[in-house]
Amino acid sequence: MPFDRECLIFFIPLAMVALALFLFGLAKPAWAFVALAAFVLFFFRDPSRVIPADEDLIVSPADGKVIRIDSSYQNDDFPDGAVCVSIFLSIFNVHVQRSPIAGTVANKKYNKGLYLAAWNHKASEDNESNLTIFDTSIGKVGVKQIAGLVARRVVTRVNVGQSLAKGEHIGLIRFGSRVDLILPRNVELLSKMGDKVSGGSTVMARIPVKAD
Repeated sequence: MPFDRECLIFFIPLAMVALALFLFGLAKPAWAFVALAAFVLFFFRDPSRVIPADEDLIVSPADGKVIRIDSSYQNDDFPDGAVCVSIFLSIFNVHVQRSPIAGTVANKKYNKGLYLAAWNHKASEDNESNLTIFDTSIGKVGVKQIAGLVARRVVTRVNVGQSLAKGEHIGLIRFGSRVDLILPRNVELLSKMGDKVSGGSTVMARIPVKAD
């Protein structure tokens, strides 16, 4: 299974300490560091996903559980209103985020905020976050990566002007977090509260069919 390169920041030091402890005959603490290194690999895993080919399907940007659906979402970035689906990621979920729909990165907005627990709905507005807005065939679509109580870094690897296919990597969040998917109001929302979703493969909504 492939792993995100962010794992090297944690894995290499842990592996070196484990090796040093084994060389000094300190097997018990060495195995503890081996376990930590193994968890890092588990956390930063980046499994391949089957991306739905149908152009009218919008997929989840993240793994996790749907904990909120706000059908009256509105702010300066979406003044005409939108639907916001919030996904909670535990430390056991894959933490790589993907593009929910094909489009071009129109804007990126970083907010240096707080570190409330990710299941707290105030986290969407108050926590450290990065909002990526895509220009798509159905208008503006947003993916907001939100740090949580344990997560302390949001990593976004796409740039303004970059075109992404559906399911392409956006970035990741370290150690427990939340991701908001912001969609136009006219989409047919298929996701519901409590759904367990997988980034890049779970269908969240359908683009409405245009009348002839």
